[in-house]
Amino acid sequence: MQKRKTLLSYIIALAFFTGIVLSAQAQQKNNYPQLGKSPVKAVIAAMTLEEKASMLTGAGINIPPSAGVDLSQADVSTFGFDFKQIIPVPGTLAANTKSPISLAAGTTIAIPRLGIPCVVVNDGPAGLRMMGGNYQCTAFPIGTLLASTWNKNLLYETGKAYGNEVLEYGMDVLLAPGMNIQRNPLCGRNFEYYSEDPLLSGKMAAAMVNGIQSQGVGTSIKHFAANNQETDRQTVNTILSERALREIYLQGFRIAVQESNPWTIMSAYNLLNGHHASESADLITTILRKEWGFKGMVMSDWISGHDFVAQVKAGTDLLMPGPYQVNTIIKAVKDGRLSEKILDRNIENILNLVLKSPRFKDYKFSDQPKSEENAKIARNAATEGMILLKNTGNVLPFSKQVNSVALFGNSSYDTYIGGSGSGYVITKYKVSIFDGIENAGYKADASLKDIYKSYMRVNAPKQTDILATMMGAKKRAPEMPLEASLVEKMADLSDIAIFTIGRKSGESADRNIEGDFDLSDNEQKNIELLVDKYHAKGKKVIVVMNIGGVIETASWKNKPDAILLAWQPGIEAGNAIADLLTGKVTPSGKLAVTFPLSYSDVPSAKSFPGEVVKGDSIIKRVVIYKEGIYVGYRYYNTFGVSTSYPFGYGLSYTSFKYSNLKLNSKVFNNSLEVTVTVTNTGNVPGKEIVQLYLNAPAGKIDKPSLELKNFAKTELLKPGKSQDVKFTIHAKDLASYYSSRSAWIADQGVYNVKVGASS
Repeated sequence: MQKRKTLLSYIIALAFFTGIVLSAQAQQKNNYPQLGKSPVKAVIAAMTLEEKASMLTGAGINIPPSAGVDLSQADVSTFGFDFKQIIPVPGTLAANTKSPISLAAGTTIAIPRLGIPCVVVNDGPAGLRMMGGNYQCTAFPIGTLLASTWNKNLLYETGKAYGNEVLEYGMDVLLAPGMNIQRNPLCGRNFEYYSEDPLLSGKMAAAMVNGIQSQGVGTSIKHFAANNQETDRQTVNTILSERALREIYLQGFRIAVQESNPWTIMSAYNLLNGHHASESADLITTILRKEWGFKGMVMSDWISGHDFVAQVKAGTDLLMPGPYQVNTIIKAVKDGRLSEKILDRNIENILNLVLKSPRFKDYKFSDQPKSEENAKIARNAATEGMILLKNTGNVLPFSKQVNSVALFGNSSYDTYIGGSGSGYVITKYKVSIFDGIENAGYKADASLKDIYKSYMRVNAPKQTDILATMMGAKKRAPEMPLEASLVEKMADLSDIAIFTIGRKSGESADRNIEGDFDLSDNEQKNIELLVDKYHAKGKKVIVVMNIGGVIETASWKNKPDAILLAWQPGIEAGNAIADLLTGKVTPSGKLAVTFPLSYSDVPSAKSFPGEVVKGDSIIKRVVIYKEGIYVGYRYYNTFGVSTSYPFGYGLSYTSFKYSNLKLNSKVFNNSLEVTVTVTNTGNVPGKEIVQLYLNAPAGKIDKPSLELKNFAKTELLKPGKSQDVKFTIHAKDLASYYSSRSAWIADQGVYNVKVGASS
C-alpha cells in the first residue's frame, strides 16, 4: 500500500514538473516578438537565417490539387520560364505557407511564431485576374483607353472600383498599373500601358494608384524600367542614353511615386545598359529611393534577374515568386559575400508592407464586391476613352432614320474586352457589339450573326497550350472574307453597316506588321466591298476599331464614313460602344499615342526589337534606342513627319472654341499661371481636353519642338457654355536633363506656351 502511494506521488510530481516545463516552453514561445506589437527590428532580430532568406523570396505557387492545374507540365515557351522552379519543396517555409487564394500570382512567406501572415499579390492591369472558382471580376478598360480619357478624376473613381474588387476577393497587393512607355506600336503589352508620353502616363498612373489604395489595398507599379518589348524580354539588353532614360522612361514612374506613393514597385525583366534592372543599385537605390524618396517595397518580376545576391544588394526586397533562391542567399551570407544587415534592411521594407495589408489587419473579405456598380463605372470609363477619328457628314450619332444595323467583322460578335497574359480577366459575362446594339433598341441582323458564329467555330485554330488558354491567349479564326452577294443582300435589309476590326495581343510575344499592324487582305477587301455596295444604295459604313494597340489606318481611312476607335473597352464593351454610336454619350477621348502613316515612319522601327546576340549566356538580344528622347509626337513634330492621326487628336459631336489665352507674367519666376477659356460652340453637351505644350529655347543640347506639360478635361459643357481652365507651370517643367552634368537644367531664353486640342 505504501509503495502504491509513493508511486502515485512520484507520478503526480512528474506530471507537475512536466507541466511546469511545458508551461515554460509555452511562455518562451509567447515571448517571441510579434509583428505589430513589437518593433519591426526586434521581429527581424528574432528570425533565423533560413527565415530571413525565405522572407526575401515569395512562397512560390502552391496550388491545391482541387484546382486541377499542373503547372509542372506548362509550356515553358508561353511565358519564358520553367514553372517547375516555383513549386515549393515539401517541408520548407514556402511549402508551409498556404496561399489563402488558389491560383493567385504569389504570396510572401508566413512565419506564425512571429505573428507574420503571408501577403497575397495578384495580377493585373485591366481587372483582377482570378483563375478558378466562381468569381465575377470586372474587366475594366485597358490602360491605353483609360489614358485616352485624359481624366484624372475618372481614373481615381475607376481605381476605387478596382480596389473594391481587390479587397473583397482577398488580395493585399495588385500588380498594376503597368506604365511603360509605348515606344513602338508592336510591343505586345502596349494595351496594359498608358501612353507614349511620360507626363500623361505618370498622371494617369498616380490617379489610378490613389483610387485603388484608397480602399486599403496596395499597388505595384511596373515594370521599372525601360521594359518596352516582349521579344526576349528576360535577356534583352536595352541600350539608351541617360537623358532618354531620365526624360522619357523614368519620368512617368517619378510622377507616380511622388504623387501617389504606391506600396510597391516591380522591377523589369530586361537589362539596362548591361545590368539587369532588378540588379541595378543605381536604378533602385540611388534614383528611386534616394532621389525620389520612395519608402515602399521593391519586388522583382516573376523569375527575373540572373544574380540573386546582386538583386538583394541592389535593393530588390522581394524576389518573386520564389522560393528557389533561398539556398543561394543562405550560402552567400555564410560565405561572407552578403551581409546579414542587407537582408535585415530588405526584410524591414517587406514587413512594413505586411503591416499595412488587409490580411495583417484580419480583414474579413466577402468574395462579393460591388460587381454591378463596378461594371457601370467600367462602362462610363470606356465611353470617355473611346475616340471619334472620323465623322463625315455627321453620320454619327445614328440618325432617326436608322433602325436596323448590319454588323460585319468577327469582333462584332466575339468582341475583345482586353488582352492576354497577366492582363487577362476572366469575367462572368461580356457584352459584344451585337449585344450592345440590340440593348440600345436597334435591330441587328441575326442571320448575319449565325453566319459569323458558324465560320469562327469551323475555322478556329486548335489550341494545345492549356496555360495559354487559361491566360486568354486563345487563337481565333482569321477575318471572314465577305461575298458580294451577302453584302448586297444586307445593304437592302439594313439602314447602316458597321465593320469591326479586331486585334488582340499580350504577354510574352510582340505583334507582327503583316496582318496585325497592317490590315489583312481580307479586311482591306471587306471594307472596299462594304463601302461600294452600301454607298451605291445611299447608305453609310462605319468602322469600329476594337484593338489593343496602334494599327495602320492611312491606306483605308478615307473609304468609310466614320471611324470609332473603341480600343478594348472592358466587360461592358458593346454597351459602351453603342452609347457613343447612338449619341447617348458624346465622344470626348483623345489619342494618348500617335497613329503613323506607316510602320516605317515609327522612329524606333529600324531598331525594334533589336539584334540577336550569339554566344552570350545572359544577353540574347541587344536593342539600341537610337531615337533617344524623340519618341512619339516628339519625333513627328520636331522632324516634320506627317501622321495619320496626331497625339492628342479626337473629334466630338459638338465643337469648341479656345479664347483669352493669358499668362500672369511674361517673365518666369518660380512658377507661371496660364489661363484659357473653352466654349462649347456646337449643339450638344460635350467635354473638351485642353492640352498645354511648351517649346523650349535651344541650349547646349537639342530640344523637341514641343512637349506636353499639363492638361485638363473640362466639365460637361452645355451648348454656349464656357469654362476657364487654369494651369501652373513650375520650374521643373522647363528643365532638360544634361547627362554631362547629371542635372536638370532650364536654359535661359524664350519659352513658347501653346494651348490647343492636340499636339
